[in-house]
Amino acid sequence: MLDISILKTVDNVKGVMDRRIFSDPDIYKQELEQVFGRCWLFLGHESQVPKPNDFIAGYMGEDPILLTRDSKGKLHSFLNMCRHRGNRICRADAGNAPSFMCTYHGWTFSTDGKLVGVPGYKEAYFEELDRSQWGLVEAGQIGSYKGLVFATWDKQAPKVDDYLSNMAWYLDLLLDRREGGTEVLGISKWMLKSNWKFPADNFGADGYHGPITHGSVAMLGYKGQPPRNPYARNSDNLAVTAANGHIVVGFSTTEVEMRRRYQNFPPNIQDYFVSTSPELEKRLGDTRAGRGTIPTSTVFPNMSTHTRAQLRMYHPRGPELTEMWIYCIVDKKAPQDIKMALKAHLAQTFGPSGGLEVDDMNNWVQCTDSGHYTIGKRYPMNQQMGLGHMSSTEKFPGKVAQSHTELNDREFYGWWAELMAAPSWNEVRLDPKDTRFVK
Repeated sequence: MLDISILKTVDNVKGVMDRRIFSDPDIYKQELEQVFGRCWLFLGHESQVPKPNDFIAGYMGEDPILLTRDSKGKLHSFLNMCRHRGNRICRADAGNAPSFMCTYHGWTFSTDGKLVGVPGYKEAYFEELDRSQWGLVEAGQIGSYKGLVFATWDKQAPKVDDYLSNMAWYLDLLLDRREGGTEVLGISKWMLKSNWKFPADNFGADGYHGPITHGSVAMLGYKGQPPRNPYARNSDNLAVTAANGHIVVGFSTTEVEMRRRYQNFPPNIQDYFVSTSPELEKRLGDTRAGRGTIPTSTVFPNMSTHTRAQLRMYHPRGPELTEMWIYCIVDKKAPQDIKMALKAHLAQTFGPSGGLEVDDMNNWVQCTDSGHYTIGKRYPMNQQMGLGHMSSTEKFPGKVAQSHTELNDREFYGWWAELMAAPSWNEVRLDPKDTRFVK
């Protein structure tokens, strides 16, 4: 039964939140139905399935799925589950195959989801099994945005373009810098004893943690933390609630000197971005090109971007466990040495052994633990930074405020609570796309 009391766990008027939403098993079960069972979820990149009959394995919530390109070139998302007993029909991460045979009893499915083979169909089933009714379970909708493939189980969900809304304008800084778009080079995967929402809000909302959490990495030479007062009210970095729970942090209010935009990268990567900046300006216009690199962001619920080569997924594995996936994503037209340099830089900074990632993971694990402390869970989390003091601007799509504020956290969890309580998409508010920003 739908528990609408979940709305009480997030109080954006007072700026507080019940920390049990990160550990309670019943809340987690409702999350799988109301959030992961309805939202558009990232499945993979089109470059991972370029040819007919290519496939990759992934997840939508806890449900294992296959993203396939059928023999005619059409994309599909299927539950990786045989309709007979429920065995997985594919155990490989990726490949190319015209069909998938269940290793239990041999039911076989084509890449367009049809049941094409049943051992004993004549002898044991007397040709009475209606194979047209027992094909693979397909997602309610599937759609792409500039190479990124998304799907939703809910046939009544808004179209993917409406769901992304203003967020697409910011994603273009990652996806549309050069002709030919982007491609994925590889994925790092590991398990983390944290609720999935902590990394999701960290990468779309939390510009506050950097100087403290990553202070030691900065001392080793990482230039991500500026020497000036990082909490100044006149910060030139913005927090943006783009639409529908999607959040962006670190989008600059002013144009920055070209080389400084890419100061976190080695010199050869800096040279590449500087040399391709005219093409970026031609494709995206002065407003975005002047800001240069992709801001840190989260597409609700569980996909984030960070730096010029990183796309992140947080697959829930329980209220206190997340399977972390990080994709290396690069301009398809970039020289091979630049692609490899970006991949190496990503491994050094993020992923299971990345210097910055390790800092973050330690925090998320302990914050998750606090949700089941006997005494600690009685006390709410504080999300009051900037409450009642939001300066806004009409310059960019979405609601905009200074960088060091918890506006994005409040919007992210407010939208989460609304989805958790709404019986259908008809009761969920959708933020329309700002049509003024055509470039």
